Amino acid sequence: MTTFASPTQGGANLSLWRVDAKPGAEGPVHMIDGEQVWSWVDGSAVVELAGERYTVAAGDTVVMPAGVVRRVVAGPGSGYSAVVTAPSGVRATAVDGADYGVPPWIV
Repeated sequence: MTTFASPTQGGANLSLWRVDAKPGAEGPVHMIDGEQVWSWVDGSAVVELAGERYTVAAGDTVVMPAGVVRRVVAGPGSGYSAVVTAPSGVRATAVDGADYGVPPWIV
C-alpha cells in the first residue's frame, strides 16, 4: 500500500492509496464501513463482492458499497496495481464481526 492522501497527509475527507499485489496474492475476506472505489491500472484480479465474482483488469473500476463482504485476489500471472479511494477513517471488520480497525494507509 502506498498512501497518496489521508488526514495525516493533510486530507480532510478522503483517503487515496495505491495497492500493488503480487501474482496470486489474496486479500482477507472482510467488510469496510464506507464506500470504496477501486480503479485497476495494471494486471488483473478477481473481486469477490457480496457473493458475486468479477474478473477485472487495467482500465476497470469497481465501486464497493459500505458493509458488503469483499475480497480481492490478484491474477496468478500478473498480480495487479490499483488506485483506491474511501472516506477517511473507515473501519474494516471480519465477517465474524471482529474489528480490524482503521487500516494504516487510510489514517
